[in-house]
Amino acid sequence: MPPSGIATSDRIDSLPLPIRHADDIFVDGVWTPADSSERRGVIDPATAHEWGSVPIGNSADLGAAVSSARRAFDRGRWPRMAPSERAAVLRRAADRLELLAQPLALTNTLENGTPVAESGGGATNAASIFRYFATLAPLLESDDVRPAPAGTHETLVRRDPIGVCALIAPWNFPINLVVVKLAPALLAGCTVVIKPASLTPLSVRFIVQALTEAGIPPGVVNVVTGSGELGDQLVRHPDIDKVAFTGSTEVGRKIARQCGELLRPVTLELGGKSSAIVLPDADLGVLRSALIRSTLRNTGQTCYISTRILVPDSRHDEIVATIVGTVAAAPQGDPLDPATVFGPSASVAQKESVLAHIAGARAQGAHVALGGDAASMPAPFSAGNFVEPTVLTQVSRDMSVAREEIFGPVLTVLRYGDVDEAVDLANATEFGLGGIVFGGDETVALQVAERVDSGSVGVNFFASNHAAPFGGRRDSGLGVEYGPEGLHAYLTYKSIHRRQRKA
Repeated sequence: MPPSGIATSDRIDSLPLPIRHADDIFVDGVWTPADSSERRGVIDPATAHEWGSVPIGNSADLGAAVSSARRAFDRGRWPRMAPSERAAVLRRAADRLELLAQPLALTNTLENGTPVAESGGGATNAASIFRYFATLAPLLESDDVRPAPAGTHETLVRRDPIGVCALIAPWNFPINLVVVKLAPALLAGCTVVIKPASLTPLSVRFIVQALTEAGIPPGVVNVVTGSGELGDQLVRHPDIDKVAFTGSTEVGRKIARQCGELLRPVTLELGGKSSAIVLPDADLGVLRSALIRSTLRNTGQTCYISTRILVPDSRHDEIVATIVGTVAAAPQGDPLDPATVFGPSASVAQKESVLAHIAGARAQGAHVALGGDAASMPAPFSAGNFVEPTVLTQVSRDMSVAREEIFGPVLTVLRYGDVDEAVDLANATEFGLGGIVFGGDETVALQVAERVDSGSVGVNFFASNHAAPFGGRRDSGLGVEYGPEGLHAYLTYKSIHRRQRKA
């Protein structure tokens, strides 16, 4: 951490940031001045210092971006290239993106407060997503001929790109949660308009740079920055063929309604309130080693993490002591310090929301075993959005903190008597995104995991897999990302019936 007397501006001015103040949007393969004269500041959540700014795009900016994508899809060469050619561009973009890892990580951290220990891996992970989807090109190039059951004819099934896609990204992982949409869309032959989150408008420029250097044709990728209102206009634009959104369930419901009225395909990756079931035979060393990554990743600002920890009555005090000790030992501070585990909340509003959840838990009878307040930080971080890492015990299933997504460094501990009750608690939520089962006997833990009603569940840890579908159930979303299933979301199908060919 820098010395407490360092000036806020000096802390940022010393960093190798390629861009801070932008006045443009990306249309037709170039950064071009925005029509809008309104601007939004980019705030460092660790210090509350404004260090950058971008345009607040208007309807003319949005129209230019969508028109560019429409022309590139209807008349450009990208959708008409062989999938293997498009895959080659993705691979080159992956190589270029990895070369941008340091400035990308610093920009990300200064936008949303993600510790560099986390953001430092963003470029590598995004590159691996590009490379994975590039491996799926043969799926799009193979003939799919299906004989009719009656034997009278056969059908040639074509997989066509779905069209112009609106990709609306969240602020917590502004690179990877764009690329997981962008890579399959591009491989499929689609063109896109990206609208980054208001808090994180600059990180996406590194993706654009990598793709441009990789040779992607003009108009295939377009970017416009702006407010939530602009995102609403993008979803409803008549030239958009598909929407992909990651964000809150509240906004996701609104987008789902709009797309339903328009009969427009949509993928929604929304909120979560996942549970970690600690079985009676769990190895607490394993729990300790996986706890932060699996339950408080990115200062708790992650959708799938298991912030509800379900512990057996027989080992309650022992497990709580392990949880409290592990969380208390993780450093909180400057997110630019590689040793930092817990950074700030991404915004003042997010900090206030987290503190309100904690206050509500106290009022409903929860016990604060650790933390529970705004963190007291030295200068220049005293004005930042820091919340103490918090562990709440004596939490019952009807409390708000046991049901609502907090999106901050807060764990809730709920007790159970037997495994049936633990599974019931885990499934007693409107969400269904992630989950973990910690157990010494992994065969038994797997059996319990299969009973958890969630899109993804880990056994003794949690991790995503680019080759496997990731998506939520109920209020956690519609559709999936990753895997061949994630590619299919950007395809539309045509059946061409013909007389069966003779051998």
